[in-house]
Amino acid sequence: MKKLTGIALRIGTIPLLLAIAFAGYSYWRQATDKPLEQRYQMEEVTSGDITQTVTANGALNPVKLVNVGTQVSGTVKQLYADFNSQVKAGQVLLELDPTTFQAAVEQSSGNVANAEASLKLAKANEQRMHELFGLEYVSRQELDQAVQAREGAQALVQTARGQLMRDRANLNYSIIRSPVSGVVVSRQVDLGQTVAASFQTPTLFQIAQDLTRMQIDTNVAEADIGKIELGQTARFTVDAFSGQRFTGKVHQIRINPINQQNVITYDVVVAVDNPERKLMPGMTAYVNFIIQERTGALLVPNAALRFRPAESREGKRVVKRDRSNKSRTPTVYVIRDNKLAALAVKTGITDGRYTEVLEGELKAGDHVIAEDSQTEQKAGGSQSPFRMRAF
Repeated sequence: MKKLTGIALRIGTIPLLLAIAFAGYSYWRQATDKPLEQRYQMEEVTSGDITQTVTANGALNPVKLVNVGTQVSGTVKQLYADFNSQVKAGQVLLELDPTTFQAAVEQSSGNVANAEASLKLAKANEQRMHELFGLEYVSRQELDQAVQAREGAQALVQTARGQLMRDRANLNYSIIRSPVSGVVVSRQVDLGQTVAASFQTPTLFQIAQDLTRMQIDTNVAEADIGKIELGQTARFTVDAFSGQRFTGKVHQIRINPINQQNVITYDVVVAVDNPERKLMPGMTAYVNFIIQERTGALLVPNAALRFRPAESREGKRVVKRDRSNKSRTPTVYVIRDNKLAALAVKTGITDGRYTEVLEGELKAGDHVIAEDSQTEQKAGGSQSPFRMRAF
């Protein structure tokens, strides 16, 4: 009895399944019977201006950034400049403790005095030896020894004077002065800190000579570097002033390649005027190099150039999508007499979103089919939204 009841339930389920399948088929047929304009995403062909650009990122830097260091070691005794300080050429920035340098100068001064006294004595001895030699009271050898003693004393004087000059120079080096006029961008020492100049000169300050003129160091990919030229206009933005666009000129294209993880880029330097000093060193700049510009051009969306129909309404294969990198004639699709029509066009420059149309049957106001992730579903190339569940 239970077996018969199960069979009856299964038989009763068949009409329900058939009804669901018929409803799904009816929905699918209704979707595919829509006019073509409703089954595809349409975009309008417009007329306007277009600019082809190469994009790159970079950092703003002063044109001349001077690193101020020290040639002697010592302890910072006084600071006369800080961040953002306006300084003039020759202005004192910092003083090191001069005690040891002054002591060295005093010692060298004493050595010079001692050497000069010895030289004076040696000259007197030489003079007496000449007189005695003329009277034949001393030998030629004794005279030569007196001359040699005078020359040695004279050499010691020169050595002592050289040491004194060096010690005075070190004393002067304990006072750090600005080599240029500008703005202190960075101060890397504090009061009481000991700086050591044993192997290399430590940097104490960084001074930007003129912040009204700056530059952007950008990294341009090797695929795009051939499009960059000297004097080319570059437009850029910075995060600090969103919505405001700045301009500059390509000043230098450095031929030294930059290899980072087997990716080759080149440093392109963009000269920027900064009269208001709004732009600051270190800001990230998002640069667009202007390659070409057109005004009043006929523009077609790039999505329309990428579109390829998958299937016709009857389900027959018409044109397959070309996903290879092989070049093909640019083609757009329009709807004429409720059918898809392919129009070949000759294209010009592109800005990544729109492409200039140079030749073809298109005109402003026409509507073309654009590539869309749901295009195949709208065209009837997808499965029915209703799926049969296996029992």
